[in-house]
Amino acid sequence: MPELPEVETIAKGLDRNLRGRKIVGLWTDWPKYFKLPRTENGFRRLVIGKKVTGVDRRAKNVLIHLSDNHLLLVHQKMSGHLLVGQWQKASRSRNKSLADAWAGQEWLPVSGGGPMIDPKNRFIRLILFLDDGRMLALSDLRRFAKILCGPREKIFDLPDLKNLGPEPLLPNFGFAEFGKIFERKKGRIKQVLMDPRFIAGIGNIYSDEILWAAKIHPLTRVESLGVKQLKKLYQAMRSILRKALRLRGTSIDDYRDASGRRGGYDKVRYVYQREDEPCPRCRAPIQRIKVGGRSAHFCPRCQKMK
Repeated sequence: MPELPEVETIAKGLDRNLRGRKIVGLWTDWPKYFKLPRTENGFRRLVIGKKVTGVDRRAKNVLIHLSDNHLLLVHQKMSGHLLVGQWQKASRSRNKSLADAWAGQEWLPVSGGGPMIDPKNRFIRLILFLDDGRMLALSDLRRFAKILCGPREKIFDLPDLKNLGPEPLLPNFGFAEFGKIFERKKGRIKQVLMDPRFIAGIGNIYSDEILWAAKIHPLTRVESLGVKQLKKLYQAMRSILRKALRLRGTSIDDYRDASGRRGGYDKVRYVYQREDEPCPRCRAPIQRIKVGGRSAHFCPRCQKMK
């Protein structure tokens, strides 16, 4: 699932491409995406004719700000990613090789080359047509994405946004604020880092990477962490997330940016999905365990239980 670096990368790409554009049409083959309003026609009435005034992010949600004080929220879930480009019906395409490679897909990219022909970009389930001829599309193999639209105040008052913890990279989220969150928190550190009510935007990938950088075992109890360890954890969190942002996220699985390109962090990751490979720090084999039903990758030598 896209986490903070991936969603931030997509949001910035969308903001560059969509700001000032008007939505003039809609197509989807999966109306179950729409959770508010719950029908395709209701969603169509809300978005068509509105201009995009900006795009940003909150936790793992893409927030597309629209005219008339409306907000379009997209949670891309496991395999979804938003793209900006041009597509045409497969039946109209003259690119036989691409049509054969993407057999069964209803839409093909107009461009016969470049990042958009990456197979991970071929599962087009929803398109918003823009007034400049381009399109905002959702590629989503599993069809798990979630879409909400309504007045800005109403969307921000929903649990999807209202119950989120602080953003870990905001300038005003210093160590003092970070430490306060842990004062009454209990549980395994891996699970706590992934709890969006605690800190927004961290998932399976970056919790592994952060804990490795901080030399903390994923099963460590939060209540056992001292000030020194918390400072290491805070510094590791900021450092790892910033590095992943610079590299435009991790593309081990489905994630691609708004231009269809892969991120670069997967090439430099330390432990995530590197089971049995040597630790970059001490060369001990990376291990994988289950923490709360999720995989955790760590170095048994560098990240010892204390």
